[in-house]
Amino acid sequence: MRYTAFLLTIVLTAGFATAGALTSIWWWAPLVVLVPGSLLGCWDLLQTRHSLMRNYPLAARLRWLFEEIRPEIRQYFVESDIDGSPFSRNSRALVYERAKNTHEEKPFGTELEVYDLGYEWFVHSIAPRPQSEKPFKVTVGGPDCTQPYDMALLNVSAMSFGALSGNAIGALNKGAWMGGFAHDTGEGGLTKYHLEHGGDLVWEIGSGYFGCRTPEGKFDLETFREKAGHPAVKCISIKLSQGAKPGLGGVMPAAKVTAEVAKFRGVPEGVKCISPPYHTAFDSPRSLLDFVQSLREASGGKPTGFKLCIGRESEFLSVCKAMMEREIYPDFIIIDGSEGGTGAAPQEFEDHVGTPLTEGLHFAHNALVGCGLRERIKIGCSGKVNSSFEMAKRIAQGADYCNAARAMMFAIGCIQAQRCHTNTCPVGVATQDPKRTRALVVEDKAQRVYHFQQNTVADFQKLIAALGLDNPSELDPTMLMKRVTETTTRSYAELYEYLKPHELLTGTAPTRWETVWQQASADRFR
Repeated sequence: MRYTAFLLTIVLTAGFATAGALTSIWWWAPLVVLVPGSLLGCWDLLQTRHSLMRNYPLAARLRWLFEEIRPEIRQYFVESDIDGSPFSRNSRALVYERAKNTHEEKPFGTELEVYDLGYEWFVHSIAPRPQSEKPFKVTVGGPDCTQPYDMALLNVSAMSFGALSGNAIGALNKGAWMGGFAHDTGEGGLTKYHLEHGGDLVWEIGSGYFGCRTPEGKFDLETFREKAGHPAVKCISIKLSQGAKPGLGGVMPAAKVTAEVAKFRGVPEGVKCISPPYHTAFDSPRSLLDFVQSLREASGGKPTGFKLCIGRESEFLSVCKAMMEREIYPDFIIIDGSEGGTGAAPQEFEDHVGTPLTEGLHFAHNALVGCGLRERIKIGCSGKVNSSFEMAKRIAQGADYCNAARAMMFAIGCIQAQRCHTNTCPVGVATQDPKRTRALVVEDKAQRVYHFQQNTVADFQKLIAALGLDNPSELDPTMLMKRVTETTTRSYAELYEYLKPHELLTGTAPTRWETVWQQASADRFR
């Protein structure tokens, strides 16, 4: 079906040419259109820049035609999302432009309604600072870490091989290598596609322990030790939950579990691959930290931490209590917002389970401050981070660095066809079908990943300078404003409650915090 338009054009060209040769030359008249159409289809099939045209020669050009007709049509096809989310309406085209290195300043001011409720902005300085010439980085790794890592402020968030094609993973990793930023493997294991291009890796270990599991599905420390020693692996991340489906494990349809996917994951070929919603390597806050320490030691002292979407606040505080009791500290914690996540999930989980990034990040940052742990632990965040404003907003709220998944998928050609689970992704991003993955050319899409990250970070550096700051660490919530009524605006410092260092330990925290703190226990998650 993908080649119907192209093959029909070829057949008609051959038919009219034959008829003209055998009967009358008037049969050759349609060839004025058909021959160029056939040549154009051949070009679409062989070119390497447009994945959709490689998979849908000639037919895909209808999409580009509609985009050029008028701005309203372009708005629908390029900038809108099927769910109409603000991320896609305002930012999808921006991601494409930055990935293609074609984004320029635009005339006629903001495209947002600045008097709408919820509108946010930074207050700039009348005395801006010189822009930093080098991208900012943050060192991840506490006293127990012997191989600290300088993390970029925008990195590739977790997306697994299996969910994504090998070419997609390769493009993300090569882009990370070109730009000097990190690439999170996702929970699908450490594969050749992650390693062959030289990009820095954060190896994510999920509840399925793919790539380091026993035949029974338990964690295999020796296999982990062997792979974690690879020089490309810079950090180890334990996935407790993810924003798209907190409380659920992952599911990969049987059609996508090819022999290659099965090999890297250590699961049967052609069988639906399920990662459970809970870990078997630990069952309490104390044993979670023991697991962190075990992986840090087995990896040779590489930064080790965990990722989660905030749920019950007492459970996170239970982990904080266990940290102080055991004197074992993760090097980093990644907060995933419930609005984030590129993985498939039931609609109820996508829409109504888990804490959004603003509230989750605010809580985690303050919990660590209140326990006196914030200086020891770096905080990463993910959840529709797609622009320099989003980066600055999250760092002002308490993050040290950001990860992006959806924007990176757009950079490698994703058009949100939402056919990831069917193994028929039209642009070769989320499929294991080799006929479709050929459309995604690693060299070309790696350039786009590189350009998107570099251009976004460059704008971030401009923003930091415009705020009168020398370093992102100087960002604070007083600089971030929000319209809360038609006539009232407040800074994030006024909107949210902020704890002082050690306030939870001295019993002087606000009542709400004290109540949750008393519920927390290092013995259990509940």
